[in-house]
Amino acid sequence: MNGFREPSDLSTQRALSEWLPGRLAAEQPPILVIGDVMLDGWWNGSIERLCREAPAPVVDIRSRESVPGGAANTAMNLAALGARVSVAGIVGADDAGERLRSQLAAAGIDVRHLHVHPDMVTTTKIRISSGGQVMLRLDDSARTVPDDAIAALAASVRAAVERQDAVLVCDYGTGVVAGHVRPALAEALGRRAGRADRPLVVVDAHDPRPWAALQPDLVTPNAQEAARLLDRKLPEGQGRVDAVAAQSALLLERTGAGGVVVTLDRDGTVLLTGDGVSHRTWARPAAEKQASGAGDTFVAALTLARAAGLPLTASLDLAQSAADVVVHQPGTSVCSTAQLSRYLKAFADAALGEDELERQLELHRAQGQRIVLTNGCFDVLHSGHTRYLNQAKQLGDILVVALNSDESVRRLKGAGRPINSVADRAAVVAALSCVDYVTVFDTPTAVPLIRRLRPEVYAKGGDYTPGMLAETPAVEEYGGRVAILDYVAERSTTAVVNRIRDGEGAVPSN
Repeated sequence: MNGFREPSDLSTQRALSEWLPGRLAAEQPPILVIGDVMLDGWWNGSIERLCREAPAPVVDIRSRESVPGGAANTAMNLAALGARVSVAGIVGADDAGERLRSQLAAAGIDVRHLHVHPDMVTTTKIRISSGGQVMLRLDDSARTVPDDAIAALAASVRAAVERQDAVLVCDYGTGVVAGHVRPALAEALGRRAGRADRPLVVVDAHDPRPWAALQPDLVTPNAQEAARLLDRKLPEGQGRVDAVAAQSALLLERTGAGGVVVTLDRDGTVLLTGDGVSHRTWARPAAEKQASGAGDTFVAALTLARAAGLPLTASLDLAQSAADVVVHQPGTSVCSTAQLSRYLKAFADAALGEDELERQLELHRAQGQRIVLTNGCFDVLHSGHTRYLNQAKQLGDILVVALNSDESVRRLKGAGRPINSVADRAAVVAALSCVDYVTVFDTPTAVPLIRRLRPEVYAKGGDYTPGMLAETPAVEEYGGRVAILDYVAERSTTAVVNRIRDGEGAVPSN
């Protein structure tokens, strides 16, 4: 466990509520971003003819926008989410470098460690689009980096690390950061080794292997990067999840990390630790995508949440929500605290009536998707719930969670329950990336709902057998399957409520 802050109210919070982004922003953790900064250009125009010299379209440019990209975009996301950000990198003494530096400073980012060198070319990536489609990307970058610029950057890193709660490395494979700055970072971290205030270290690199000696807390390779780490091609869809899960020990060994978060674009993310697959998130992708930098947003939100003390699994769900926000925005975008709060608030009225839910599920079945249904009170959400729901999601394509109504909970649990109203419970459960739909039922069992929705899989968590469940005959009568998932006794809601009422602290981590 690292020595960064873990306020008690955040370290026990597992649910994603609309107030959480503001609470994290209020922590204002100081975070240093080290890496390859660049300027992203988005030029948009219309195409009405081909040029005379070649069969190529002519784009009449109507608008130009330049925004921070690469490590600079990660820094912008951190600042927008409330962190106190410093950025360390190298830019040229050119128009792009001046524009990049001024935009970062305007966002409140400390640019004292962003070094300007007259012999450098600031890396730029200009995307030219028309009608919502990127037609061409123009990349410009320095072929070599002056030695004195690298030396200045290394010296900055040594000094800057001392004042940080987290260090986020964004290495895009240019060789500057991994080859020259890494030893300086290792030296600075070495001075804080064994201390309670050692910063959280997160590495987002095209190749995390050069950073393994730092023993980072987290690394965040995408699917292609994970495939290169494993020296093999990964299949698509669920097959990718299974493939990386089977090689979790090797990925941890080759990255030297405490945890590996493999980002899978439309398939969400997978957290790998020494116990195998520890957590999974599911993306809510845009139907049409002309966006860039969702990965930067994800790692920024993940780093902020962990630096502020949010548990790792909740941090991953929050980061997935932030990434979901930006994929619905054009260009290179950031997710702000206000945007993330609005996104989470949208789940507040999340419960669907049975008629609407039945219509939605028929649409999914028409696409060949399998429905998984589970039910319960889900009163005080905890890690046992999230693990169980993640397992349930993996049994099919669409996960429906049916919540007991408030009156139903009182009948089951007695006076004083539920702790949270059904509206609050629905909002919290719906905000989890693994959950697709939430509904509410008031009957003694879920049998009437099962007979109406006819899920391919009915999942239940607990120390049951299928024969003990009143719902099993209803599922089997139309050919469905009952699945019993993990039971985590020490993480039960009743146990949590009793600890709160008795004034006890959290259960110690294993």
